[in-house]
Order: sequence, then C-alpha cells, then structure tokens
Amino acid sequence: MVETEISGPVTVREMTPEDEPGIGSLFAACEDYFVAATGDPALLADVQSLYYALPEGADPDQKRLLVMCRGESVLGLVDVVDRHPDVAGCSVGMFLVAPEARRAGLGTYVARRLLEEAAGRGMRNVTATCPSGWEPGLGFLRSLGFEIGPPREAPGGTVGNRLRRPEETGLCTARLRQTR
Repeated sequence: MVETEISGPVTVREMTPEDEPGIGSLFAACEDYFVAATGDPALLADVQSLYYALPEGADPDQKRLLVMCRGESVLGLVDVVDRHPDVAGCSVGMFLVAPEARRAGLGTYVARRLLEEAAGRGMRNVTATCPSGWEPGLGFLRSLGFEIGPPREAPGGTVGNRLRRPEETGLCTARLRQTR
C-alpha cells in the first residue's frame, strides 16, 4: 500500500467491485484522455472491460487494478500486468488521475512508489502506452524517465496490456529500464 499526504491522505489499493461507481465517475471526468486515446468518451462498459482486457499470452492472475483514493473518493486508477511481456517486465495499460488531482504531484508520487515496488520484485522493464497527441501524459512519462517511441504492433491487436479498440491509432509506446 502506498500512502501520501498530497492534499490529504491518499491510499493506493487493489480495486474492488464496490469501486466501480467511482471508477465510472473517474472515467467521465477524464473524458479528455479517452477522446485523445480512442476518439470517444468512455462508456460504462469500459469499467467492466478493465477486468478482462489482457494482452496476448498474459494470465488473468498477472492483472492488477489499483485505485488511488482519498477517503471514499476515487482519484485515480492504475491498470498493470505484472511479469509481462516477460518475467523482468510489466505493462501499464492505463494510469489515470482525476482532473482535480492533476498537477499536485499525486501521479508522480504514486508512479515512483509503484516503480520502486516493481523493481524490488525484479521487474526492471516497464512499458506504457499514451496517445501521441496527449502532451500531459507524454510529459508525465518523460518526467519519470520513460523513452517515448512509436506504437509497437503486438499480436492479437493488443496495445500495452489491453486490447486495442479499432478506432485507437497513434498510441505511443513508452519504455523505462530500471537499473536499481
């Protein structure tokens, strides 16, 4: 569990079914991201699809859905597949922070703690995706030390750790090699 005091205590924990309404509200608030990524706002079904979206060759037991919460309020979501595409890596499909919590250091703090945790568990290679025109996300990834490149075609129509929707184009692939 990651805890921080940025504008009040924030906890990062595994998502539960009780979090789904809060995740739905987060998705609605992050319409700017979804439009940049897919061309459309998120749908209610996109919350349910979080549980099932896996890249080719990944096992459901590798999937982790983490929520950033302040009290009962969901401020963010991290969708990650551990040990993918190999035992030394992990893939981040989505790292969302609610608009009201952006630019306060919350995302950076949580990302750095999760990267430390991953490195401590032997995962040195982290792959993430970001829409090519989504400067807030690209800047965030660069600030963490990721190298941004063009999307890598993956078997089965996957991108990052999830299935690519037909309208998704122009997603950049970001890679971080941790040396710790």
